Amino acid sequence: MTDTIIARTAEPDGAPRLAIMDILRGIAILGILFMNINDMGQSLNASFGDIRHLGWAPADQIAWWIREILANGTARCLLEMLFGVGMVILTDRFATAASGWAVLRRYYVRNIVLFLFGVVHMYILLWPGDILHSYGLAALVAVLFRQLRPRWLLTIGLSMALIQLSMGGYFGYYQGLQKRAQAAAIQAKQAAGQKLTVAETKRLKDRAKALAERAKQEAEFKKEVADEDKGRSGTGLSWMWTQILISWDRFPSFGEIFTIWEAAGTMLIGAALYKMGIIQGLRSRRYYLGILMIGYGIGGTLRAIGAWEQTLFDNAPHSFWATMEVARLLMTMGHIGLVHVMMGSGLGQRLLRPFAAAGRTALSVYVAQTMITLWVIFPPWGLALYGQLSWAPLMLLALAINAALLIWANLYVRYLDIAPVEWLWRSLIAWRPVPWRQRAVSRPAAAEPLPA
Repeated sequence: MTDTIIARTAEPDGAPRLAIMDILRGIAILGILFMNINDMGQSLNASFGDIRHLGWAPADQIAWWIREILANGTARCLLEMLFGVGMVILTDRFATAASGWAVLRRYYVRNIVLFLFGVVHMYILLWPGDILHSYGLAALVAVLFRQLRPRWLLTIGLSMALIQLSMGGYFGYYQGLQKRAQAAAIQAKQAAGQKLTVAETKRLKDRAKALAERAKQEAEFKKEVADEDKGRSGTGLSWMWTQILISWDRFPSFGEIFTIWEAAGTMLIGAALYKMGIIQGLRSRRYYLGILMIGYGIGGTLRAIGAWEQTLFDNAPHSFWATMEVARLLMTMGHIGLVHVMMGSGLGQRLLRPFAAAGRTALSVYVAQTMITLWVIFPPWGLALYGQLSWAPLMLLALAINAALLIWANLYVRYLDIAPVEWLWRSLIAWRPVPWRQRAVSRPAAAEPLPA
């Protein structure tokens, strides 16, 4: 790999940084807006239910398909992996000055503060889709495994991820198919005038009860979407209250356990990839080309099947319930492979280098995305565009916002070495203001690693 790829530098508080990690983080933090903006500009509930509620014209369908196959969950996955990388780098760095519980204590303080940032992001800045609080909690679990060898980190991380494959595959997909087939056979027998057994009669009653419950849930879902649309397109107070209620439905809630589970498992995978020299680009170009082809080939196929199943808009069991996490990991590995293949050429490096600045300012960029969308573009006191943009315009808006933030990040790092939200975070951890610039006169042009 080139010197640019492995170039290191330090932040004002002494934290080491690695250029390629910043490029990956910059791509991930900008990419996450494509996943969030539909929940910011239209019903968050509808995004997890009837995607047609956000618009389903031909252009919207194209935008949704591209987003679903290439981006859905992969920006979050990459950030989780990079968080695992940062966990290894930081705890190794802490270990040079402390040991044992002292290392854990410093890392715990860091992530408890990050968790509190996430709570503020949800309830003060009004973004229910925050990831910081989840990552802060997940890191408290993942760090306990930090000293394991890569194969054990991979084994634990993949085992946590593949539970969805087995649970979703059996209880969601297989059992769903079985129940539908049994009901169809019993109904055919009944239609033929044959007498049903007691067990078969009970199955039909259970099936009818389940269908009635599903219809009730669908009616409740439509009401939730309508109430959300009404609250978020009403007054400033109704907008704020609706956002807070949605945040409360997410955290604290039982469902948060699954979010933390996913994040912790993916962090361990990221830590393993770092210890193996994969994620930071220490393997051959041919190796990364293989990762790209496998990741996109298998992951992209699973994603395409899942997207097609969703557009059937039926209540049938779907295979993507089981394969969703596998596809997410594979597509993310494909993205990592693509970045490293591009970094093997001069043109690729020139194209990717600007993203390093977004990686160095990732927390500030993430919060800026919220401030621009939820405090300027969509709320009633701003441009009041909530509910006015469908899938395609929302994706184009995300592209425009990201372009502006990428320009801002590159201008910012010319003059200062730490971004505003990062400065606040690290100053709170250190219990003193950290400097805005490092004292060293010289440093490489591109650099840094820690995922935040």
